[in-house]
Amino acid sequence: MSLQRQHVAVLGGTSGIGLATALAAAAAGADVTVVGSRPSSVERALVVLPTGAAGRAADLGDPDEVGKLFAEVGDLDHMVYTAGEPLVLTPLDRIEVGEARRFFGLRYFGALSAAHAALPYLREGGSITLTTGTAGDRPEAGWSVASSICGAIEALTRALAVELAPRIRVNAVSPGVIRSPLWSNLPEEQREALFRGSAASVPLRRVGEVDDVARAYLYCMTQSFATGSVLRVDGGAVLV
Repeated sequence: MSLQRQHVAVLGGTSGIGLATALAAAAAGADVTVVGSRPSSVERALVVLPTGAAGRAADLGDPDEVGKLFAEVGDLDHMVYTAGEPLVLTPLDRIEVGEARRFFGLRYFGALSAAHAALPYLREGGSITLTTGTAGDRPEAGWSVASSICGAIEALTRALAVELAPRIRVNAVSPGVIRSPLWSNLPEEQREALFRGSAASVPLRRVGEVDDVARAYLYCMTQSFATGSVLRVDGGAVLV
């Protein structure tokens, strides 16, 4: 399946993996709309995207605003959801349940709300691609919230794939440790130590780059016989 003249909306598409996916889709001939939480981030993304790309700012944690967003964006072929603020890894004895709910609000309920709102506008043969992570398969200490979100997204992917077949395909991409703004909440020295440690621990001996993961989203959009799949791009992290 070609993306030529297909309309692709990337929610969370103004930075990191989402922006890399929008750029890759545009390079493949798609008409791209990126959505971010702030007008300034949308403007920065449009500077690097090809002429003709569109951008909108929306609070993806607000279902009413998400509904209005898709009414404005109009007919779509593919919806990609990569939105999510940096996670804070917290041991169980220091977890604040309200903070955990906030993370679920954007990463899980935001994805569910986006799928619900996009459905009337998705053309037959189109797709939804969500974002999970290897924390669900290989959790570490302090990852209970992150692991729970990943598990919930993978279950949602499978459930929607069954419910929306054969009209719409639903898949998810599961990145490992990727050099992206996701880790911007960490001090630089701690962040680089995380990248070095991750590179040393995976079979491919490097951390991923956003372009590595963007190709996985393109695969999910264009592979017409894939639904309910979780495509892992992790350098082999879950194997060791």
